[in-house]
Amino acid sequence: MSEWDAWIGREETRQDRVDKSAVARWLATFDRSTPPDGSVPQAYHWCLCLPDAPTAALGIDGHPVRDDSASSFLPPVPLPRRMWAASKVEFIAALRPDQKVRRTSRVASIIEKQGETGKLVFAEIAHETRADGTLCVREIQSIVFREPSPTGAPPAQAPRRADRFDPTAWDAHRMLQPSESLLFRYSALTFNSHRIHYDVPYATREEGYPGLVVHGPLTATLLLDLAARQFGDNVLRRFDFRGIAPAVANEELHLALRSANDTIELGAFTADARQIMTATAAV
Repeated sequence: MSEWDAWIGREETRQDRVDKSAVARWLATFDRSTPPDGSVPQAYHWCLCLPDAPTAALGIDGHPVRDDSASSFLPPVPLPRRMWAASKVEFIAALRPDQKVRRTSRVASIIEKQGETGKLVFAEIAHETRADGTLCVREIQSIVFREPSPTGAPPAQAPRRADRFDPTAWDAHRMLQPSESLLFRYSALTFNSHRIHYDVPYATREEGYPGLVVHGPLTATLLLDLAARQFGDNVLRRFDFRGIAPAVANEELHLALRSANDTIELGAFTADARQIMTATAAV
């Protein structure tokens, strides 16, 4: 028995609309044009049915405060560092502007583990997103809660390697340096006030990162964008990703893709070839 077992099976439902203006801002953020058929590109579902906690209900990290009340969807895990660790996404139907959206979320599991850096708690959330009554996206999202950084410890720095990322083994490659502006726009699109994405002193001194952290779903969105450039919009039927290490703003981020039989392998890497994210997809 876990002290969080009472939360397993807890559900919440949120409603939204695929707003044309919001989609236009999303496309502008990623320097994209509208797909020829007028549909909405994959990954936009992460901008829908967002938590809308009042500012007064936010914790020191910028996330909504969790408690043991019936209205708290996630349990009050006493570990302050929270990250979106992974997702398994099934794309069933494309979203379109002006559709009414309903998302049902359910706490599927909560597991405590002991990692190299201390205690970890993993929460898996099952989401189903429907538009005008049609199931469009099914997703299992994994969130990890971690212990605080040691007090007074300098920001963590990954060892620099002599290697350079080599794109020649991949079918498609794109390099960019995620800017503060890109991180700000993505936080605005997803109503995400987690301070590691915009507050440098907090990210480095409180959570021990070397700089502003690129959102995990932002990196995943950039990989989905690479797939769309290679295969076309709304072609993928499955996309699974797992974060391995944090990407840092203004540092080179290499996005790569290659096909192997019926599977598409994708990855995000630093300039010195350290892997940031691993992903697989299917069309």
